Amino acid sequence: MNLMGKRVVAVHAHPDDEAIWTGGALARLARLGAEVTVVTCTLGEEGEVIGNPYANLVADHADQLGGFRIGELRASLDALGVCGRFLGAPGKYRDSGMAGTPAAKHPPAFASSGETAVTDLVEILEEIHPDLLITYGPDGGYGHPDHIRAHEITHAAARQVPVAGILWAVTLESELQAGLEAIEHIPAGWRAAQSGEIACVPQADLAVHMTVGEMAAKAAAIRAHATQLWLADGSVSATNPQAAYATLRHPGPAAQVFALSNLIAQPLTWKEHYQVGEGSALLGDVRWWEEAAGE
Repeated sequence: MNLMGKRVVAVHAHPDDEAIWTGGALARLARLGAEVTVVTCTLGEEGEVIGNPYANLVADHADQLGGFRIGELRASLDALGVCGRFLGAPGKYRDSGMAGTPAAKHPPAFASSGETAVTDLVEILEEIHPDLLITYGPDGGYGHPDHIRAHEITHAAARQVPVAGILWAVTLESELQAGLEAIEHIPAGWRAAQSGEIACVPQADLAVHMTVGEMAAKAAAIRAHATQLWLADGSVSATNPQAAYATLRHPGPAAQVFALSNLIAQPLTWKEHYQVGEGSALLGDVRWWEEAAGE
């Protein structure tokens, strides 16, 4: 299976989204020879920091988190083997925060970016001429205004620079539930997810089953975003000097356990799921997502 000459662009709202939502697919595409570019729309300035060493970087204190997250993003992209671009320029658009928060009132908030953001993405697509775009569905995956805006500008830009297909990254309900049920032990201070707490969909069009190498790349990318994500694999860093450990009941849908800043234990499943938003998921005639896990 060879994707040399094919180009893929993933449009993501914040640093870390590329790892959580699409890390396996991006690593797979890059390994097969495709030229993969992640377009990140904001610096994630409104994120919450896990761990104490850099806790004061948050928006309502030093407001320096966005700049710090550039380094995390760079390390994540390196782990996945892909290239990165910022929409317009680093910091041109600001993290809008969750719906209803004061962050949305910042003048450069991405959620109110208008046609300027579309124009910026069109310029990137005209330069790269991708064969496939990857982003979120109309609800942004879980309702975040910046994710919704990323979806909107992706489809708007694709009307000006046509592509063969657009994929939406989703969380499949059955896969999530199987992964949650496989978690046997969570670290102290973390908690189990409540029913319906993690957004998901009842069905998806295709699944990317990660190989061991692709899972390792995705885990490394997640680990790179240490202010935002915590893998319960015993690893430590300058950002998170405290090790966290989780166990799984049996080999199966999940390889590891991770948490966002809310410290809700989530399964890092072996599969990523996608819906076809427009066109086809094929790259040429290659069904790249169906590669056997052992290959």
